[in-house]
Amino acid sequence: MAKRQVSPTPEAAEAIRVLGQQIRIGRHRKGWSAESLAARIGVSPRTVTSIEAGSPGTSIATVLNAAVTVGVRLFGADRDELVAMRRRGDELIALLPGRVFENGGDDAVPDF
Repeated sequence: MAKRQVSPTPEAAEAIRVLGQQIRIGRHRKGWSAESLAARIGVSPRTVTSIEAGSPGTSIATVLNAAVTVGVRLFGADRDELVAMRRRGDELIALLPGRVFENGGDDAVPDF
């Protein structure tokens, strides 16, 4: 099956660009070349360049690995805070119903 390219929304595109900028700034602060970061995260230097340019085609795992490697705080949190956030998310998800039944959207009028 061919990989399908999904275009990001304008907000998502901005977020991708901002994260790419943060990764580039972090890499420069560490004094690393694109080749050095690429070797550390197991990708090509071209992939690092694409990440830093805000190209939306790179996998989220690769982008987040680059961010963590150069010291970008994901969601403004350190590792322990991320673990706590994930656990809280697990707790909230456990409270959700197993299925969601569409009700016609937020504007639906209840039928009494």
